[in-house]
Amino acid sequence: MLETFVGYNARRAWLVVSQVFAERMAVYGLKQVDFSVLSLLAHNPGATSRQLCSTLDILPPNLVSLIAAMDSRGLIERRPHPHDGRAIGLHLTPAGEELIREAERTVTQLEADASARLTARERETLIRLLQKVYLPS
Repeated sequence: MLETFVGYNARRAWLVVSQVFAERMAVYGLKQVDFSVLSLLAHNPGATSRQLCSTLDILPPNLVSLIAAMDSRGLIERRPHPHDGRAIGLHLTPAGEELIREAERTVTQLEADASARLTARERETLIRLLQKVYLPS
């Protein structure tokens, strides 16, 4: 019966992938949410805390501590936002850029390993179907 539930199957797949993710990211000192924040900033330099909270569905107080930890590690820096004088843009430092570049390479390999039994078309379909579950229509 359980095998017929989307949530059960999504959770089982997530458990497998997230365990390997945690193991491989440990060498970088990154958790899943840390990786997500750094990756978003790598591809969206100057994003604001509000944008990160919205994109990652993180509560602002939780993001504050994440940003502080990354700042203390020298991975990010705050700069005035070019279009909104009240906002602060977040940017990766050179150390942050190097770290996320290496971590993204590792995650790319992890994704290939995790989906090795799927064809490219099946992988694309799986991602599209999962997004239909969580993205607004």
